[in-house]
Amino acid sequence: MELNLNNITFIIVCFKSEEVIFSCLNSLPKKSKKIVIENSKNIKLKEQIELKYDNIEVVINENLGMGASNNKGILMSTTQFVYVLNPDTRFLDNTFDTLISEANHIDDFAIISPVCNDRRYPNFKIYNKKKNLNNQILDVDSIDGYSMLINKNKFNNIFFDENIFLYLENDDICMRAKKNNQKIYIIKNSYIEHLGSSSSNIKNSNEFDYLRNWHWMWSKYYFNKKHYGTLFSIFKIFPNFISALIKFLVYLIIFNTHKKNVYKMRLMGIFSSILGKRSFFRVSQ
Repeated sequence: MELNLNNITFIIVCFKSEEVIFSCLNSLPKKSKKIVIENSKNIKLKEQIELKYDNIEVVINENLGMGASNNKGILMSTTQFVYVLNPDTRFLDNTFDTLISEANHIDDFAIISPVCNDRRYPNFKIYNKKKNLNNQILDVDSIDGYSMLINKNKFNNIFFDENIFLYLENDDICMRAKKNNQKIYIIKNSYIEHLGSSSSNIKNSNEFDYLRNWHWMWSKYYFNKKHYGTLFSIFKIFPNFISALIKFLVYLIIFNTHKKNVYKMRLMGIFSSILGKRSFFRVSQ
């Protein structure tokens, strides 16, 4: 198995990402194919990107969430490998060359990624003790979704769970890979920069807070129920429910409307997920 510029397609999902997408695209290899899924229906942005860059296609899309949007780009790609990136990420000068060089020492993998250049915020998780394949390749259990180089052949055309609109879709695809005895690696001498919480420039920060809190609770219950069963998921979500209920009542009493609504959203996300409702909550665009 050999990685090169010709058998990788970069997939970037955007939603009001005008402030960061160009920095991301500027950092990527010029010869590689790129597909941008534009979920805020910004025709002007599509025209700007396609005019400025080669080997790129911008798809105007309904905002169906990160998972479904990533899947759209993946299924459009014709290469064996796809590199899923958030628009608020950026390759450093040697990121890609080092990644490819080290990856070609690996016999087989499902997902690999460079490591985040800010060591305070590692982009991977290890649940059990792992061994390095060599000094620069680390076997891990999951990788954050803002940077994932995926071997399509390992997933039988079932990639991200489209029931999830936001949060834990990366944990889900990694867990399914691990259950199928697939390998996930971090390349420790290849670095990627992640701005964090900067993929979208949504102007109404209050509405964005509501969206994030509703979906964090919905996804947490859904993910745990899917992989561990109902009883475990109730056990995991119960402390969040108690905390959200107490804080909702406190902020209701002291007339802090925004904070009250944040914890109301958490409660609603929990109940919606427990009742088996889809991840329906959205904010105005």
